[in-house]
Amino acid sequence: MRKRWRWLGVPGFLVATMAGATCPQWTAAQARQELGALHDRLDGWNHAYRVTGQSPVDDAVYDQALQRFDRWRACFPQQAPAPLAHLADASGAVTAPVAQTGLAKLPDAAAVATWMRSHGSNLWVQPKADGVAVTLLYRDGELHQATSRGDGLHGSNWTAKALRIAAIPRHLPNAPSRVVLQGELYWRLPSHVQARDGGVNARSAVAGAMARDTLDAATAAHIGLFVWDWPSGPADMPSRLAGLRAMGLIDSADYTQPVGTLADVQRWRRRWYRQPMPFAADGTVLRQSRRPGASTWRAEPPEWAVAWKYPAAQALAEVRAVTFTVGRSGRITPVLELEPVQLDDHRVQRVSVGSLRRWQQLDIRPGDQVEVALAGLTIPRLQSVAWRAQQRPPVIPPDPAQHDTLSCWRWVPGCELQFLARLVWLGGKSGLQLDGLGPDTWQALIDAGLVHGLLDWMDLTAAQLAAVPGVGDARAEALLHAFAAARARPFKRWLRALGMPASGTIALTDWHTLAARNDDQWQASGGIGPGRAQHLLAFFRHADVRALAAHLHALGVIGF
Repeated sequence: MRKRWRWLGVPGFLVATMAGATCPQWTAAQARQELGALHDRLDGWNHAYRVTGQSPVDDAVYDQALQRFDRWRACFPQQAPAPLAHLADASGAVTAPVAQTGLAKLPDAAAVATWMRSHGSNLWVQPKADGVAVTLLYRDGELHQATSRGDGLHGSNWTAKALRIAAIPRHLPNAPSRVVLQGELYWRLPSHVQARDGGVNARSAVAGAMARDTLDAATAAHIGLFVWDWPSGPADMPSRLAGLRAMGLIDSADYTQPVGTLADVQRWRRRWYRQPMPFAADGTVLRQSRRPGASTWRAEPPEWAVAWKYPAAQALAEVRAVTFTVGRSGRITPVLELEPVQLDDHRVQRVSVGSLRRWQQLDIRPGDQVEVALAGLTIPRLQSVAWRAQQRPPVIPPDPAQHDTLSCWRWVPGCELQFLARLVWLGGKSGLQLDGLGPDTWQALIDAGLVHGLLDWMDLTAAQLAAVPGVGDARAEALLHAFAAARARPFKRWLRALGMPASGTIALTDWHTLAARNDDQWQASGGIGPGRAQHLLAFFRHADVRALAAHLHALGVIGF
């Protein structure tokens, strides 16, 4: 279906909308800058593929970047640079014997079920091998021509390279006089598990090899062939598969299985995703048994075959904002707020940069495009900066000189984040275990003007708590009970809640004894070196910490 665009006039800006998508709100000059930057980045990646066969980015990220480039070009045709050639080639001098159609992508199981209902019961499923497409022409059983996908109608002549790839048969036994096969050249990956290993840039390895001028024997040995269709073959799938087996293409035929229900498709999909395969696969393909004659095929997705891709293990995401957290120890952590992306079963909207130094080195700003992945299949992880926005809005982080392990014991300007982190730690599982006290409740007490210091909550009344928005009488009583119980917590737990550095095996008797220890006495204790001893001395001698200890002593907390 042809996409329809609608242009909206906004003074000073070019704004376009497409069904299901909105174009960036850029000026003409900014559109030219951003498109040029993405064009250059894609061109650089393509160059790396062709020259070294290595991918600077994950294949899925490359695909998403290319799709974004095409979308932006459609949004801003007047500002767009020339289109990019595909990785291996965009066209070529050789006319393909049958058009390479490509496949429409279905987003989810519901869409697959709908497609199956409208296409009858004689359906088949295959793994979607993640490689580069090739068309093979045999005459009288002998390989006559190998053509790249190109633009679907014309491609590059890969015949000389195909003759060096052992996986591509030079001769087909039991073959009709003219055979046209379409399939995928893939990178051999013995015992590859897609769910565990991901795409491992297997496609770029093949594409880079086929794009270079020569194909050496060692590289050719790594390339396999999966035939996914026989356009010139019999009209129905069982007959085509029988013919492929007779011609020696047994593995290709074995990976095409009949399905009658969505559950059948899902079973094969899970199997090929979670069990060892000889190649990377980025999804599954559904095909009708019968389809139109090959002479009618066009270089566009057909109605009789579709793809259902696996969830991406890595994705391209636009940075909406850069925020910062400050932990109780003063550690500053930059966090990227992202345009939501789907990674496996996870919707990812934010990712940690890890450290302030790393963020400064990467210099990530709103508008930048970053590559994210799942660490251990659960935690979003920042992989790299794919490319940078040309307009660089300022981002001002917290001043690291104002934050350390002994800063921010009160709610004062510049200390808001670290002070809140201290309260959360103090009341959490590692601290006093105060039931019902999380970040939101602490913030509500701060906003109500009731908590300015780390222990102000210990002096609050039920009436004060009940007046806090969202608390009320019943919860106020529960909080008051938790506060009262905190006074009876053991001395050791109070020290941990206040953030005392680890003290090895020393007996934690009382505040006075610990505060009186000198450097040598700390180091004489098991497990404490010079650095830790200095941290302990600094903690017990810090004026704010001493004031907290005096407050706890006045309240009768044991040990102080």
